Amino acid sequence: MNSLDKAANPNDGYGNGSEGNKLEKNTKDKTYFNSVHNYIESSAAVRIPQKVDKPLIKLKDVWKIYQMGDVDFAALKCINLDIFEGEFLVVLGPSGSGKSTLLNLIGCLDLPSKGDVFLDSKDISGLKESELARIRGQKIGFIFQSFNLIPTLNAQENVLLPMEFQEDNARKAKERAVYLLELVGLSDKKQNLPSQLSVGQRQRVAIARSLAVNPPIILADEPTGNLDSNTWHYILELLYKLNTKEGKTIIIVTHELEVIKHATRIVYLKDGKIEKIE
Repeated sequence: MNSLDKAANPNDGYGNGSEGNKLEKNTKDKTYFNSVHNYIESSAAVRIPQKVDKPLIKLKDVWKIYQMGDVDFAALKCINLDIFEGEFLVVLGPSGSGKSTLLNLIGCLDLPSKGDVFLDSKDISGLKESELARIRGQKIGFIFQSFNLIPTLNAQENVLLPMEFQEDNARKAKERAVYLLELVGLSDKKQNLPSQLSVGQRQRVAIARSLAVNPPIILADEPTGNLDSNTWHYILELLYKLNTKEGKTIIIVTHELEVIKHATRIVYLKDGKIEKIE
């Protein structure tokens, strides 16, 4: 990862309805997607995927159905999607559209109710949890909006954790943790607990942790949702550099239009279905 430019430190901040309701929701959704389209039209930064010979990730007729009492609720419906190595894929949609559910399936955190999910041409839909955990540990880095840091571990120990699970060499693992914290501008915060860090600093620790085992795929679920504008732009640029300089496949679930400028493709979700792909 030596080719990745070190970014400057930002300023961190601490920090069933009626027909009328349905109409209001539809109007909001239409406004949302129109604003997205207008933003894309004004952006010249959409790039071509690096590798398009075969998909790195493939979802084929995927459904995710939850049972709510006596009623079945389909969070995802008939999803067909190919994701290619080296893409910066942005998944957009209003709240409740199924964005996080989709990310959980891609990230082997959940299994589909129907359909198939392929990773590196291997069907992972019927794998046992132990096998899914191994894939997650080796191939996928996660960045969550809520950070999911261990509160009793300092920043360096949080970054070390995935490498310890993989039983990496202790000395090399420590060196990599130090390097990754330097990469995200937190070399002076190695011994700080999460409670001693700002919101933006915690998110940067989470990004460093996601890179610990050098996974080819980075999944980010609303990674900038709780951040001030300076840290927001810093993290977005860092993810962009990971994509363009390191070839990481980046998949971001978000409602922030600014992310679009780095996208190779945008997937629009609405009511659990793919409405369109641009």
